[in-house]
Amino acid sequence: MALEARTTSAASPKPAVPRHVAITMDGNGRWAEQQGMPRLAGHRAGTDNVRRVLKALSRHGVPYVTIFAFSTENWGRPESEVSGLINILEDVIYDEARALHEQHIRILHLGTRSRLPASIAKAIRDSEQLTKDNTGLTLSVGFDYGGRTEIVQAIQSLLAEGADANDITEQTVSERMHLPEIPDPDLVIRTGGDQRLSNFLIWQSAYAELYFTSTLWPDFDEAEVDRAIEAYRSRERRFGTLPGV
Repeated sequence: MALEARTTSAASPKPAVPRHVAITMDGNGRWAEQQGMPRLAGHRAGTDNVRRVLKALSRHGVPYVTIFAFSTENWGRPESEVSGLINILEDVIYDEARALHEQHIRILHLGTRSRLPASIAKAIRDSEQLTKDNTGLTLSVGFDYGGRTEIVQAIQSLLAEGADANDITEQTVSERMHLPEIPDPDLVIRTGGDQRLSNFLIWQSAYAELYFTSTLWPDFDEAEVDRAIEAYRSRERRFGTLPGV
């Protein structure tokens, strides 16, 4: 049930491994510029890094991972970069889906589909279909995703069902988010130095632990994953309560 998936656990002085890790993969363009390469080469390096990070998180026993691949705001970037990024992501979907399938990873799309090119939409559907019965790590890919848009769409869905004001609760909104079966993130990681959520899972991250690093995404390796997990384990998670109360 969606409600069970999103229920917040009791306060935990020493958290175990996070059940759900969400990642904003920032810094690809700057990484490329530092290497004297075009920005799109950085995006290619960034997509290549996903498999390495998934392997490291899987080794830690993390069952759910969400990555922010393309936001609703990314459409506002220069047209050449957007088209290049779309082409890279389409190639990656086809190239990586079978490799991830062999690792028993289930792939889900997070976001809207109406603005996606037909070829991208088909690649996403095919990857979801291919991996739908896998029982390993679940990878949700935020593609044309925005947190505010998701909340608005959830409210619109309720209103379309004839809901009145009393029907709009945290539970009913949560049940109408894009992936209600996925638990809220315990740990949100952002690479690249900026310290903000940037419209990523803003409803679901209400009690997530936030981890910011200046490491650029293509350089975020297994050792960086270990540091992020260790930082999470050092936190005291209270969820608005006091331990022992």
